[in-house]
Amino acid sequence: MSNSNERVMNGKAWEDFCDSLKEVGKIILRPEAPATVLDRAEGWRYLSRLVRLGLESKLEFADVDFPGFYTLSHETAKIGADNPDNIYHNSTIDGRNEYRIFGTRGAVPYISWGTKSNKYTTDGTMTSTGEIDTSTLVVEPDGTFEIILSQEKKGKNWLPVKPESSMVLVRQTFLDRKKDKPATMKIERVGAAKAPSPLTADELDSRLKETAAFVLGTARSFADFSRDFKKTPNTWSTADQDTWWKIGGDPNIAYYHLYWELKADEALVLESPIPECYFWNVQVDNWWWESLDYRYLPIHVNKTGARYEKDGTVRIVLAHSDPGVKNYLDTAGHTSGTMLWRWIAAKSHPMPSLKVMKLSDVPKA
Repeated sequence: MSNSNERVMNGKAWEDFCDSLKEVGKIILRPEAPATVLDRAEGWRYLSRLVRLGLESKLEFADVDFPGFYTLSHETAKIGADNPDNIYHNSTIDGRNEYRIFGTRGAVPYISWGTKSNKYTTDGTMTSTGEIDTSTLVVEPDGTFEIILSQEKKGKNWLPVKPESSMVLVRQTFLDRKKDKPATMKIERVGAAKAPSPLTADELDSRLKETAAFVLGTARSFADFSRDFKKTPNTWSTADQDTWWKIGGDPNIAYYHLYWELKADEALVLESPIPECYFWNVQVDNWWWESLDYRYLPIHVNKTGARYEKDGTVRIVLAHSDPGVKNYLDTAGHTSGTMLWRWIAAKSHPMPSLKVMKLSDVPKA
């Protein structure tokens, strides 16, 4: 009997998986993490969410010969300052193979497809190996499209892959979720067999290990960023954009992150000119880089929903309660957390000004 067969038969594969998850809990208890009941509870929930996402990506959708789209960030499971204005699609691939993505374009204004070398299980990176977006996408008269994923250029729409490519990441970005019709799409390997083979002990054992490594690597990486941001609270990070692109960011997007901390009677006021751009938004996240609950709370503002000043600039206010301003962001019960401002396809990337002031002093006009 092979080692994996033995581990599956005697339950050791499952025991090791559970032990690994228990070890990850130390990240939630790190001394620099906020020690409030709310943040601690969200930390444990965050790990449970990462387990769900890890099992989806590393076990259920791990067959590179029969790929499918799953979602690594959505309303109830979130990674890496997920965009509330996005629908995400992910697929596990092998860059040595050829694939096709096909579907209907819909009416969502911006979609990007990227192939990535996903190393969240090891060093926390997810570097780009190829990109395409709707600015160059060829769509047929009936609204359908096809994208070929290959090492050599093929088809009307070509998405490059490299041997190390292991994931496709799709972002559909909405100006108005209630009005914009999303695209629908599928992915398949070119030349695959008719049906997958039965699950083997080797696959089950290795995929459980990969899942645990994913939970550890993801939780550790973003907690490390928050730890570093905390050294300069209420100040934008000066990290190069390459930093964010290397962890899976879209090269068409400029990202500004920060750690915020506010007393009960304080507000963080952000002001910025708005350059010519396809899209911009700003969002509030917790320590674990999860967007706060945008289903029910005003935790983000975007290009369409923002209310502008007469000169075209925008003022946004983060506070524990609404002081009666145009663009209010709710802390959702947190005294600290993280924040992200993003510019998509912008002519310039101004860094919004920041000022902490008494809530009573915030301009109402």
